Amino acid sequence: MPEAGGTALITGASSGIGEAFARALAGRGVNLILVARRAHRLEKLAEELASAHHIQAEPLVADLTSERDLETVRRRLLETGNLELLVNNAGFGSRGRFWESDREAVERMHRLHVLAAVCLMRAALEVMVPKARGAIINVSSVAGFSATPGGAAYCATKAWMNTITEAVALELEAAGSPVRVQALCPGFTYTEFHDIIGADRSSIPRSWWMQADQVVAASLEGLAKGKVFVVPGLRYRLLVALAGIVPHKLRQMAVRIYARRTKRV
Repeated sequence: MPEAGGTALITGASSGIGEAFARALAGRGVNLILVARRAHRLEKLAEELASAHHIQAEPLVADLTSERDLETVRRRLLETGNLELLVNNAGFGSRGRFWESDREAVERMHRLHVLAAVCLMRAALEVMVPKARGAIINVSSVAGFSATPGGAAYCATKAWMNTITEAVALELEAAGSPVRVQALCPGFTYTEFHDIIGADRSSIPRSWWMQADQVVAASLEGLAKGKVFVVPGLRYRLLVALAGIVPHKLRQMAVRIYARRTKRV
């Protein structure tokens, strides 16, 4: 767990789960490097948290799908001597059949969810492993445990995130390193995510939705316990558990029914 006086770098920090991480960590006295594209919102949040919690909060405006901006953030990680936490949260979703979706959007998603995440993970571990201190939280999704029509690219990138997180955790364990990595896999969460892709929240029962601060609390609790996978919410933990034991054909049938009812395709 990051301690007061340490530094956490959070991507996608200007809203949603990223902002909730920033607020939770600032409340613990952790200094912040906040990364996002929207300068005004980022600067406003940094100023608010620095004033309210007497910490250092640095806004770092960057588009992680840009090689130049990604390199800037990578170097910032390498230069942070008291780095204790990286939260790879930046991401977005899309809806529609894979071959009909916007090509640039699909490619941007892979650059952000995969290439940016692997670049920043690698840089953070370069800092953390020699010092035997620190943690990385990769914000994935329950979508990473299944393939869903209308979200092929999103599911694929989150499945990749789950796999690399688990593999790196095993490597760290084998090396005897105390550095921790976590795949945070939330389900439906009240953020701007669904607004941006034009999803109808009313198609999902209200009881399935979680607040961003609940997701973050579960993540930090899981991090303290050394959990590699954190799935907030009992309903979602049951779903993920079932996905691991239900035959593949039955899972596909259930997903098709879900896709029709929620009009995902």
